[in-house]
Amino acid sequence: MKIAIPDLISNSYFPAAAAVELGMFKDEGLDMELELIFPVNRTLEVLRDGEIEFVGGSAHSIPHAFPEWSGGKLLASLAQGMYWFLILKTELGAKQGDIEAVKGLNIGAAPLVDLGLKQLLIEAGIDLEADKVNIAPVPGAFQGDNVNFGVAAAKALEEGKIDGFWANGMGAEVALRRGVGTMVIDARRGDGPPNAFNYTMPALITSQAMIDDDPEACGAAVRAINKTHDALKNNIELATEVGQKHFPEAEAKLIADVIKRDLPYYSTVISEDFVRGMNAFQKAVGIVKNDVSYEQAVSLDFSKYWK
Repeated sequence: MKIAIPDLISNSYFPAAAAVELGMFKDEGLDMELELIFPVNRTLEVLRDGEIEFVGGSAHSIPHAFPEWSGGKLLASLAQGMYWFLILKTELGAKQGDIEAVKGLNIGAAPLVDLGLKQLLIEAGIDLEADKVNIAPVPGAFQGDNVNFGVAAAKALEEGKIDGFWANGMGAEVALRRGVGTMVIDARRGDGPPNAFNYTMPALITSQAMIDDDPEACGAAVRAINKTHDALKNNIELATEVGQKHFPEAEAKLIADVIKRDLPYYSTVISEDFVRGMNAFQKAVGIVKNDVSYEQAVSLDFSKYWK
């Protein structure tokens, strides 16, 4: 079996990668292989086409490959809350929470990920056109076989190619430690409109076809994520072990610190409040046209395994 993630040198979907490397899927009877398929819209298309069994990806993105949630399902959360950060170049002197600082800037963001920032800014009173906020992919960020958007964005910020970026915690950490970026928005921890927390979450995703064909494997996958959460909470150094297998040396040294900050959000629960918030966001940005029910979005047969 295969589980694919769209971002590898990152904390975003780390529990999925760690579940493979720490043997948690194996403990649950699953011979699971980790694959990098980017960006997330492509990851979900490959799932839809039956070439992989699971995805660790952004929950709100499912309708890209499964229109109006037809055929795609959330199995569990990898972590709670929207998990991207807005970093602006240091010389701007922006302070955390200063959303107005984005005016007139070029901000790098990945496809589908960018929608979270755009809606957050709109709800905060920013007029993207009138305030001349340009949000677009980072040049060259998706080139190569081992792409990481956050790290690529931090490099582009350092090189002056962009004024800021909206990306994962690893990219944010790299930019902050190099002194080239300032944290401006951390939606997970309360910056920006309160409902931005529920725009999306990193989630364990599968297809309805997979659920129908192998429900035992789906349940085992959820249990494996629980075990991974528990293992990382009990021994954060396991994050370094996983990072050393997949990350460049510099990022491998950082990953335990980044994951340590994520631990309070490690839970496999997907709440009704989350689905309502995510659906409102999806409708606002045009990902879906219709209301989606809790049962449509989430495969509740496996909720008994959530922790």
